[in-house]
Amino acid sequence: MLDTITKALIYESQGLKDDALEVYKNILKKNPADKDALAAIRRLSGMRQSRKIANEQMKDFFVKMQSKEEIYEFKRWLINL
Repeated sequence: MLDTITKALIYESQGLKDDALEVYKNILKKNPADKDALAAIRRLSGMRQSRKIANEQMKDFFVKMQSKEEIYEFKRWLINL
């Protein structure tokens, strides 16, 4: 299947951010001036870094949580992944 912006957007909408990023990178290999792919890579790369930091914070939170409220908060975070 051909790598297109539409394919990448479908991956993004399904939560497959890493797959979408690969498609955008492949688009740039063929057309380095593709502004949509460049913008998407910048956006997704920032999201990945933010998500990595959030995951580390929630891992620490998980290890230390004790109250029902903290467990509820952790469950809410998991649902929103």
